[in-house]
Amino acid sequence: MNPLDVLRDSLYFFQRNLGQIAQLCLPLVILEALLQQGVNSALGPDTFPGYSVVVGLLVYPLYTGALILFLDARTRGESPRTRDLLAMALTLWPRFALLTAVSTLLILLGLSLYFLPGLWLMVVLAFAEYLLVLKGMAPLAAISESFRLSRGHFLRILVCILAVMTPLWLLKGASEAAYSEPLNPLLSLAIDSAYSFLQLFTSVVLFRLFMLISEQPDKR
Repeated sequence: MNPLDVLRDSLYFFQRNLGQIAQLCLPLVILEALLQQGVNSALGPDTFPGYSVVVGLLVYPLYTGALILFLDARTRGESPRTRDLLAMALTLWPRFALLTAVSTLLILLGLSLYFLPGLWLMVVLAFAEYLLVLKGMAPLAAISESFRLSRGHFLRILVCILAVMTPLWLLKGASEAAYSEPLNPLLSLAIDSAYSFLQLFTSVVLFRLFMLISEQPDKR
């Protein structure tokens, strides 16, 4: 399970299904960016960052849940309709939002403790969303099982996450440096939406890893 093979296979899938992924997720990604922009405009750019997290909890579980369901369906050769995927994602929203809230708080707490604990939590929680959506687990059970599944695969997961996120972090930093504040609202919306959409590639990579690791014999 070479990380380069995982990244290559995931990129191939993402490119082949880009149109369907965009149709499924991009409208909600843009809605999320619009809501974030509205919150910043109403409360000011220096407002409490928790408001941004709340906006994410409203929309992120919908498009991420729909994407995970789409990935699972495509691996089985199925082509579900967009509205069916979104309807299923909507039924998962309460549990997914709770999982996202708990995971976000844990990672932010870890990042505040000299960064490395946050990075460790980011890795060991990587499969929780897939376990909740695909296995029907409760949020805390999904977190516990993600810890177990990631055991013995930490470096592999970390390499895959960093290989995707590092270029995106650099791209975001470059865009912020290139365009001085205050940004044109439409330009800001385009940048934020593009950045969030490209982050969905991380979900594709982690789904591929999740499937490969889940297929291995249980060593407990």
